[in-house]
Amino acid sequence: MLWRTLVSALLAQGVVAQQMIRFGCSQLVIERLDPLVNPGLTPSPHVHQIVGGNSFNASMDPATHDLVRDSTCTSCTFSEDFSNYWTAVLYFRARNGTVKRVPQFANVGLRADGGITVYYIPPYDGKTTVTAFQPGFRMLVGDAALRKSEGMQRQLCHRCYTTEDGAGPAGSSGGAPCTGDDTQSLPPGPCAGGIRTTITFPTCWDGKNVDSPDHNSHVAYPSQGTFESVGTCPDTHPVRLPQLMYEVMWDTTPFNDPELWPEDGSQPFSWSTDDKTGYSQHGDYIFGWKGDSLQRALNARCNNAVCKELRTQTSEEALKCTKAQTAVEDVDGWLESIPGTSMVN
Repeated sequence: MLWRTLVSALLAQGVVAQQMIRFGCSQLVIERLDPLVNPGLTPSPHVHQIVGGNSFNASMDPATHDLVRDSTCTSCTFSEDFSNYWTAVLYFRARNGTVKRVPQFANVGLRADGGITVYYIPPYDGKTTVTAFQPGFRMLVGDAALRKSEGMQRQLCHRCYTTEDGAGPAGSSGGAPCTGDDTQSLPPGPCAGGIRTTITFPTCWDGKNVDSPDHNSHVAYPSQGTFESVGTCPDTHPVRLPQLMYEVMWDTTPFNDPELWPEDGSQPFSWSTDDKTGYSQHGDYIFGWKGDSLQRALNARCNNAVCKELRTQTSEEALKCTKAQTAVEDVDGWLESIPGTSMVN
């Protein structure tokens, strides 16, 4: 999705087409675990959808847990990527108060069982280098307790596809992420082609700490300009990282009948944080690439899921990599309430 719109925009400006690593990761498990924010807690306060290496668990103690060593498979395209990527889950609330998890669909050009489209993007000038994430590296972006736009981090947004083919052919999917009609809040009306959510992580690192108590103080955004403009990193965080970005495709179309929506016309979707606003959207990341494979791919400026520097697996192999719930509960049927603890209303 992103790569088509970005390439079109860059070509229109007479710029060499941007190369980026783009690949799909199928669903590993959907459950209430969060080894970053709530390590060891089973279940954690809200539901996540998790993709990547199958060593994912409630604690993932960085002192003892090695994703490459402890995983036996990955749900991602590249078989050397045992990282874990996870986000909150979207729910639909019916007029009678019951809720149902919104299904997901694969992004354009990919074959997957829901999951996440992952991007690792090098600088847009085609020559500036970046440092790959290091073993043990962790971070999160967004705030699960946020219920207003103030304080929301950059480039977290929702795109409402207003036509049924909006998530398909190039040209009908809009511009680059978090531009145009994209919103920080959940879309206010029905989306004929579903909703795409975008989660973009900071791109500057302090060069010393692979994690921090809040899981984001060790990273920062450029102090001048943006990543896209090859902006300068702050002195406190001088090491330039690749831009890590998630896209998640939510199939809201089964719930577009106006008769299903609240009588007052308000939008009926909530994040698994019990958030109707959309401002609590967030993403978590634990690095788990084998050896120097990610650095080699970034140096080679690999494009999409084609990269001679990396080993790939078939979609069928990736789809086989799943994990049973640890915190066992129904997350797919019609439920009386969103699983877990309501955080902030």
